[in-house]
Amino acid sequence: MTEQGRTVAVVGGGYGGAAVVKALDEHADVVLIEPKDAFVHAAGALRALTRPEEWAAQIFFPYSGVLKRGSHLREYAAAVDARGVTLASGGRVEADYIVLATGSAYPYPAKTRTDSTAEALDHFKATHAELAGAERVLIAGAGPVGLELAGEIRDVWPGKRITVVDPGAELVPGYTAELRAELVRQLAELKVEVRLGAAFDAEPDVEPGRAGDVRATVGGERVEADIWFRAYGASTNSGYLGDGLAPLNGRGQVPVTERLNVDGHANVYAVGDLTDVAEEKRAGAASKHAEVVAANIIAQVNGQEPKEEYRPSPLRAMLLPLGPEYGVGQFPSPEGPVLMPADQVAQWKGRDLMNGRFADMFGTA
Repeated sequence: MTEQGRTVAVVGGGYGGAAVVKALDEHADVVLIEPKDAFVHAAGALRALTRPEEWAAQIFFPYSGVLKRGSHLREYAAAVDARGVTLASGGRVEADYIVLATGSAYPYPAKTRTDSTAEALDHFKATHAELAGAERVLIAGAGPVGLELAGEIRDVWPGKRITVVDPGAELVPGYTAELRAELVRQLAELKVEVRLGAAFDAEPDVEPGRAGDVRATVGGERVEADIWFRAYGASTNSGYLGDGLAPLNGRGQVPVTERLNVDGHANVYAVGDLTDVAEEKRAGAASKHAEVVAANIIAQVNGQEPKEEYRPSPLRAMLLPLGPEYGVGQFPSPEGPVLMPADQVAQWKGRDLMNGRFADMFGTA
C-alpha cells in the first residue's frame, strides 16, 4: 500500500474502465493499464467498416481526454492480487484500490483485432474494399451485432444480397413479441433474408471478412456467398485472473457484491462484462457500474464507508439500429416494457451511434 492510500489501478480501458478513470482522475492517483493506444467506441465499428472515410477515425479517442493527472501504461495484465497488478512485461503496479474492467472479446469487425489505431484503420479500409466488391453477403449470427451489420451494409449498398443465419428459433429472445414483429417487418422491408434454426455444419473455408468463394451447409441447405462475417462468439477477458482473487463462474466472470467489490476484497472492484451480474452485457450497464465503483472508491479515499450499490433493472432495454434510419428499441416503464418507434431509435442512437456522447466525454467535441 502507498502512504497516501490513493493509488487506483484500472485494468482495462473500455466503456467501464474509461468511465472509472474519468470519474476518479481528480480524486486519486490513477494508473490505467490498457494495451490499446486509444479508447475504441465499439458501437461505431460496424459503420466504420461500411463508411470508413467518414466514420473510422471518429470512433477512436485518446486516453489523454480522460486522464489529466493519471498515467496510461500500454501493457497487458498477467495477474492481479489484492495489493496490485503484475504486468505481462514482468513489471508491477502496486495499488491501494484495483478496478477490473477488461470486458469481453468479440470477432472483428464488431471489435478491433489490434491495439494500434493506425492498424485498425487500415483493417477497416481493407475489409471495406473486400466487401464493396461482393454481391452476396453471409452473416453468421442474428443477435444485435449481426442484425446491425446487415442494416449498415444495406444502407450503403442497396443492391447486395444479404443473408443472416442463426441456430436460434427466434430473433432477440426475451424481448416483447411486439418488438420482434417490428424487427421482422423492418428486415423484410430492407430485403435482409433471415434464416432461423439454421446452424453451420462447418464454418466456410474462407476467412471472415475476405472476399472469396464462400460455401457452407446451413441447416442441411447449401448457402453460397462472396464474403461472410462471424457475428457470434463473445468471450470474457479474464484469463489473467485464474481463481486467485475469487473463483470465476463457467463464463469466466468474476463474482461481485452489490457494491461491485470482487467477493472477499474490499479494495478490489469489477465492472462491465467481466462481472457475474445477471443482466445483458451492454456498454450502458458498464457505465452505470463505473458510477457506483467511482463513488465507493472516492468515499474510501476520503476515509468514509462506501455505500453505493448497483441493482440491475428487472426489465430489459435495447436500442438496435439497422442503419441510420431504421431500428427497434424497447425501454422499461412503470407499466412495463414500451416499444420505441424507428425514428426515435434513429434519433437516440442510429444516426450518430452515440459518438457525440463520447466526444464530449473525451473532450474532442
